[in-house]
Parts: sequence; C-alpha cells; structure tokens
Amino acid sequence: MPRARSSPETWTSSGVDLHLSLDLTTRPRHGLEESLREAIRAGRLPVGTRLPSSRALAADLEIARGTVVEAYAQLTAEGWIVSRPRSGTAVAGAGPTPASRASAPSHVDTSVTFDLRPADCDLSTFPRSAWAAASRRALSRAPNHAFGYGDPRGWIELRQELSAYLGRTRGVRTDPDHIVITTGFAQGLGITARALAAIGSLRLAMEDPCLPYHRNIARSAGLRLVPVEVDADGVDVAAIRRRRPTAAMVAPARQFPLGVCLSPPRRTELLAWARARDGYVIEDDYDGEFRYDRQPAGALQGMDPEHVVYTGTTSKTLAPGLRLGWLAVPHRLLDAVINEKHLADGQTTTLTQIAMTELIRSGAYDRHIRRMRLHYRRRRDILRHELASRAPHVRVDGIAAGFSVALTLPDGWAERDVVAEAAKRGIAVHAMTGDGYYAGAAQARPARLVVSYATPPEHAYRDAVTALAESLAAPPPRGGDSSSPA
Repeated sequence: MPRARSSPETWTSSGVDLHLSLDLTTRPRHGLEESLREAIRAGRLPVGTRLPSSRALAADLEIARGTVVEAYAQLTAEGWIVSRPRSGTAVAGAGPTPASRASAPSHVDTSVTFDLRPADCDLSTFPRSAWAAASRRALSRAPNHAFGYGDPRGWIELRQELSAYLGRTRGVRTDPDHIVITTGFAQGLGITARALAAIGSLRLAMEDPCLPYHRNIARSAGLRLVPVEVDADGVDVAAIRRRRPTAAMVAPARQFPLGVCLSPPRRTELLAWARARDGYVIEDDYDGEFRYDRQPAGALQGMDPEHVVYTGTTSKTLAPGLRLGWLAVPHRLLDAVINEKHLADGQTTTLTQIAMTELIRSGAYDRHIRRMRLHYRRRRDILRHELASRAPHVRVDGIAAGFSVALTLPDGWAERDVVAEAAKRGIAVHAMTGDGYYAGAAQARPARLVVSYATPPEHAYRDAVTALAESLAAPPPRGGDSSSPA
C-alpha cells in the first residue's frame, strides 16, 4: 500500500544524504526539477556530487520512474547535471557557484610562490599506503569497546608500543601507565601547564626566543612566564636560578628557532635545579628523530623521569593533521595531568590511536622515519650548497638536525628589508625579531631569519632555495635598523 504524501515533502535520498523539499501533490516532475535546481544553486549539491539512479529516486519518492527520467533529462538539457555511461548522474556545476565556495580560503596567501616559513613537515611524504594498511588492520582487530569512551590516558596498546619505542629511540624511561595520549603537542602543553597551575606551580621559565604560540598556550593556562636567554650551549640555566621560576620548558635536543642543542653540562645543571627546587621541566622533543651531522641527543627525561614531563608528537614525523601527541608524566604530577586531559576532551580519538599502534608495531613507522631522515638531509644539503655559493656572508645555524635553520644576516642588514626583498620574489620567510619569537625586553640583537627546508613541495624545492639564496646575495634597499625591537 503506497504511503500518503504530504505537501511539501522532505526527501532524503538513498544515494546522497540530502534533504529536498518537494511538492508532489500536483506536478511532481516540476517540483523535483526545481528542488534539485535550488539545491545546486545553494551549494548543497556541490559540483561532482553523484545523484541516485532514477530507479532508486523513484522508489524513495514513490513516483513513476518515468517522472524522474524526464526531470533528469530536463536538468541535463539545461546543464545542471550530466549523465555518463557506467558513471551515473552527477552535478555538472551549471548553476552559479556560491561566493563562499568560489573564493579562496582566507588563510591562503596567493602572493606567496615559495613558502619557507616553519610550520609543517613535508606533507607530500605522508605514508598514505602504510597508514591505510595500518588503519585497515586496526579496524579489523579492534574490539567493540574501542569505539566507546575509554581511559583519558589513551588506548592501552598504543601506550605500550610508545613506551617501548620511546625507550628504544629516545632513551625515555617510562611505562604505559605514565603515558598520556594527547590531541597534538599543543594540547599536551596546555594540559601540562594547567596541571602545574593546579598544584600551585605558577612561574614557568621559557626559552627566549621560542614559538609565540607556545607562550600563548602557557599564559592562557594561568602561568606567569619568565623569559630566559638562549646561547650556543642552550638555555641559560644560571639565569633560571636567578629568576626563580617553579618550572621550566626547554627543547634540549634542538632548540627552536635557534637550532642549538643543550650542552651536557647544562643538562646536568638544569636537572640539579629541578631537584633542588622540587620543580618540573617540560621537555619539548618535537623533532628529536631528525639529526644528520651529530650523534643523537637522547631525551633529558631519561636522566630524571620524576622531574621531567616529556612531550612528543607526530606533527613533524607524519603530519600535524593527525592531531596526535603524547606525554610521559612523573608520578606525582600524573593525577593532575589525567584530570586536565579528561576535562579537555575526555580522550583522543581511538581510531587514530589504534592505527598508530599498528604503524609502530609493524615497523612501518621506523621505516618512514629513516626515509624522512634521508629526505630532509638531502634537502638540507641543497640549501647549504646554495647559500654557500650565492650568499656566503650569511651565517647558517642549526643545520645539524631538524628541518629549519636560523640565518644570521651581516651587520647593518635589517630583517624587515630582507623579508620585504624576499617577498618581491614570492618568498615567505620569518624574521626572528619581527615575527615575535622574542619575548624579553627590547635590545640590540643580530638580524636573523627563520627558514624551513621542509615546507616547499618537492617539485618546487630547488627553485625555492635558489630564489632564497639570490634574495640574500646582496644587501637589500635600506628601510630600517639592522634589528627590530622585541
């Protein structure tokens, strides 16, 4: 018995999840045509969307199939849709594109030809096949409870794999119970900062310069920031002692943006301070896997697990879009960190965690890291060669590891002028002072640029590096002081 039709009727097709308001009481063909036109005009049916077959649509609407065939034929003649043998019927895009879809995303800078600003790793190298295989295995093996609410610390099997992996590759001393999986490094820093605030540890020493985003995260958690200078041996631990913070955040394996490694004496001195102060060190090990011309610097956490919160992430090894990171937390701080993670989002998505588990367990993660180490070393060598041959007066620091460098400009050169000259060639770089890396009081500092050799796509990399070197070959037109105030 056919169902009674209302006027108008809301239809959800079996082919696309879309609601159409139809008047089928008098002229069903015309009502269907106008509803589809309206959906295409409004952008609810984007170009390329496959429509249900005439048979399926007729069954859904309980109208004659011939009515749907005629409506499709009319819309095809008008250019709204297109039918292809064995491919079905799809939106052809004949209608006007809504402005929100036609315009470029607001974050895209169309004036930039070569983006050398430090942000992403080389996104084109994401191991799609290995990740897809790991995801398939993970889904087929995952128990039903994996899809429910779980431990705020994260999927136990991933914590087990990470405990072994971090011990093997970074010298981290921890166990699965003390690992907390986070939705990326930013969340890890945020919940650690809030945990410190919850126990009354409110003064955080931070390397100066550092990433402005990290300062903002710590400040938003209620911490008072204590900027501490960085030199060729890393953070100035004597200055930390003098300024009396209750905790410190450092990147000992490779400080960003200067690229220096915390020297062994200062590692010892920093941990002695933490023990004497009964405080904590937040260790940012964002790219510790990537080193080229020196022995790997093991994690600071391995020297004192009870005073160091170790933070890691896949944002540099795989891709930031995964939103996956981890903490190895001292026992005394663990409950506070778990509580903050629970309040933040309950848990990190389990599907990503179980796929990552399989990626590590299969050895695919290790293989990917080794490939990427060779990939970035090759890129590093190209950059070093171009700068040495075209701009030998520019000093290159931080080149032994990671995938960014600090370029110190000759005396008398101004950051803002060099950045402007590079922009004329379509090159985007960061000025260390002008782009907010420094937080301390204004003072005369060397003019420096921060340059990533990971971000340009492979096909454009050599051109990008050549254009950068050419822009540094001669002093730019003067437009300011040799360095900018912080």
